[in-house]
Amino acid sequence: MNRPALLALAIASALSAGATHAQSSAAVSTEAADDTQTLDAIVVTGTRVAGRSRNDTAAPVDAISAQQLERTGSPEINQSLSVALPSFNFPRPGLTDGTDTVRPAQLRGLAPDQTLVLVNSKRRHSASLVNVNGSAGRGSAAVDLNTIPTAAVRTVEVLRDGASAQYGSDAIAGVINVLLREDDTGGGVTINYGRRESTYEVLTGAPPAGATWSAPASISRDVSDGETTTVSAWKGLSLGGSGFLTIAAELKDQERTERGGYDFRQQYPRVGTAFDPRETTINRFNAWYGEPELEQKTLFANAGIDFENGARLYGWASWQDRDARSAGFYRRAVDDRNVISIYPDGFLPIIAPTVIDSSVAGGVKWNWGEWSMDSSVVWGRNEMDFTIENTLNRSIGPSSQRTFQAGGFDYTQTVFNFGGTRSYALDAFASDLYLSAGLEARTERYRIFAGEPNSYINGGVLLNGAPTPAGSQVFPGFRPSNEVDEDRNAVGLYIDIEANLTDKLLGSVAIRGEDYSDFGSNLIGKVAARYDFSEAFALRGSLQNGFRAPSMQQQFFTATSTNNLPGGGLVEVGTFPATSRVAAALGAKPLEAEESINLSLGAVVNLGSTTLTVDAYRIDIDNRIVLSENLNQANVVAFLASQGFTGVGAARFFINGVDTETQGIDIVLTTPWETEAAGRFDFTLLANWNDTEVTRLPTTNVLSSLNPAPVLFGRINELGFEEGSPKDKFGASVNWSMDRWGATLRATRYGEVLDAGANASQDVRLSPAVLVDLEGRVELFEGLSLAVGAENLTDEYSEPFTPVRNGTGNTPFSNFSPFGRSGRFVYGRLSYNF
Repeated sequence: MNRPALLALAIASALSAGATHAQSSAAVSTEAADDTQTLDAIVVTGTRVAGRSRNDTAAPVDAISAQQLERTGSPEINQSLSVALPSFNFPRPGLTDGTDTVRPAQLRGLAPDQTLVLVNSKRRHSASLVNVNGSAGRGSAAVDLNTIPTAAVRTVEVLRDGASAQYGSDAIAGVINVLLREDDTGGGVTINYGRRESTYEVLTGAPPAGATWSAPASISRDVSDGETTTVSAWKGLSLGGSGFLTIAAELKDQERTERGGYDFRQQYPRVGTAFDPRETTINRFNAWYGEPELEQKTLFANAGIDFENGARLYGWASWQDRDARSAGFYRRAVDDRNVISIYPDGFLPIIAPTVIDSSVAGGVKWNWGEWSMDSSVVWGRNEMDFTIENTLNRSIGPSSQRTFQAGGFDYTQTVFNFGGTRSYALDAFASDLYLSAGLEARTERYRIFAGEPNSYINGGVLLNGAPTPAGSQVFPGFRPSNEVDEDRNAVGLYIDIEANLTDKLLGSVAIRGEDYSDFGSNLIGKVAARYDFSEAFALRGSLQNGFRAPSMQQQFFTATSTNNLPGGGLVEVGTFPATSRVAAALGAKPLEAEESINLSLGAVVNLGSTTLTVDAYRIDIDNRIVLSENLNQANVVAFLASQGFTGVGAARFFINGVDTETQGIDIVLTTPWETEAAGRFDFTLLANWNDTEVTRLPTTNVLSSLNPAPVLFGRINELGFEEGSPKDKFGASVNWSMDRWGATLRATRYGEVLDAGANASQDVRLSPAVLVDLEGRVELFEGLSLAVGAENLTDEYSEPFTPVRNGTGNTPFSNFSPFGRSGRFVYGRLSYNF
């Protein structure tokens, strides 16, 4: 279907669906009121003083309502935030093993785990997955925001400022605070259905000489896939008239998208000296490169009850079961990793993890004299268990099974908070002085559990007298020697002071000390201020030193496999903990905390209902934790052998030692426009400029002494830090509402991104691209509304790779594209609220 036809269909569907129905004007005021409340929202993130609006704070805070998230049309919170925030990046990689299922996002171009995520202002547990493949966020283990359904969300507040002194480890780039619904009545049911309707073009390489099949220089392909159905519901219940219980549930079924290229290579062994006749008939679009298959069930509950003495009990619980399926690289029939009697046409191995995510929280707020107290316990756990399908263990030979349980890992976090806030009336100040103090105690546990033996063993079967790869193809299972069961404790104390020093000057100071059982202590602080020259203009700024503790996943992740060497002998290759004997022999040391200095300076302009914020920032981070290159050079192997490690053929490990300087500017402009004849328009303009420079690379004395010295953090990863996210990003959106009608039009321009190659000749620069989203809405009758729309309406893709970067045909697009590589998504949404 062509682009004009899609646009006409979206508009016509919205108009015709409600043409015969009457509706009161209350719906309009509801939609418009939501926009008004968001513009002047009271926020709780970045300040411990009740009642501050997002336009009155000393640091930039965005407040994004559930309705705004819904209007993006995206089935993922991360994707919704990427169009709502100026410096949020969600590239959606593929062919990256578990990262296809738990996908990282970035704030201000920094690592995914350098943004702290809260739920109801309490620390959320991270995913158990650490990203070890070639995607944005390589080496990080971050919170999976997609475990939270939009049906459970009231508002998402985003503090775009360093806040380690206020909230502890991880809050270097900022803080995302997901606030849950607190309804004691009403409810809603929403059904979303969408699919990808797209056309994409890939470049192909030349077949081998004498080939019986052809491969044009480029191929265009029409696709209709990625069907996604999401059914969500929420209900508010009263607890004795003095409390609430809000329950939300979501079911999601997503089919895969296929954006693989044309595999121009020889597929089958030759028949004598001739190519196999099947070469001319096999489907050469043989890869799943795109969005994964997904079946997901989620439950969320949030509750609170107030007592006459002013106390409140509160708590929430969540559970999600996510079954995903994504693919590895295609193994051709002729591939030595294939057993042709099992897969005569080759095979596409499938990585099928099951992710179980759960959390429970409970707390109490009460008044103790002049103090407003708050104490809580939050428990969370994330488990990822891998099944590898449609594969084999080549070293077992023709008797190999095709499905393997490959083991997995889990991460558990328990957080105890105890704190209070009170005010002091001081004649010297224009307001009360607000003092907050408290402690946070945290325990963490990380485990790796082994798969079944056939997923990792070497069965000893040879091919033409040569050894064959061991373990389940694409993802060898975790072995008993990889198993880990580690824990640690951390305790933090904080003091936070805030006051209006004069009628125009707001100031705040925060100090926090934290002690970890595994690596030591940190003392950090933050100073922030805001000066209102008038009601229309203010300046604000902050200075802080921050830190991020090494995650348990970075400290203890282990994945090794055994390979046979030609001529006999076994070698161990893989990822080793920094404290392992192998890593220590190469100069690795126990991981330490990353340390940062954050400086921000901004301006706030309020002209009636129009608000403009401009915030510049500088973030210097020392000792960043990264995953090293795979060290398999001959002199490294020889050195390890000289140290007694004769069975190690390649190693990589996590290491401190990368220093970076990041600077940029965020601009946000919001303004409403009320008209009598045409309804209400809410305009938003976003802009971000961001630049990161790597100023130091890691080394060890041991490796530096080798000749030639191997590179610990290579060109691809260094340039990924510097140019792997957009240098700039601009967004413009308008939301329109009138009577029972509504619409949203949004355009987002993503700046240039570099996908670095092994050398400059292999670099691919992704040109700036503009994506347009459009949604139309109508209230059919009171409570029932229909929306239709399109994300990426004009079906944009980044530049395809040349065969130099895509020699298999499996990966024609970059994993660093800031808008993914699945094309246009058209959808409809039916909602009933009561």
